[in-house]
Amino acid sequence: MTIEAWLAAAVADAERRGLPELKPLLESVAASTRALRSADWCDRADGSRDEARSEE
Repeated sequence: MTIEAWLAAAVADAERRGLPELKPLLESVAASTRALRSADWCDRADGSRDEARSEE
């Protein structure tokens, strides 16, 4: 699941539950997750490495 798909599902769920005030918090979690996943120390879950990093 992509971060964008997760965010869309989480926001839709919050709105269905009558909790639209959660949207900014969910967007912050998504932004933080993007930042963490793009960090140069973050290996892929499948054990492979990104092409650019594997050349080091």
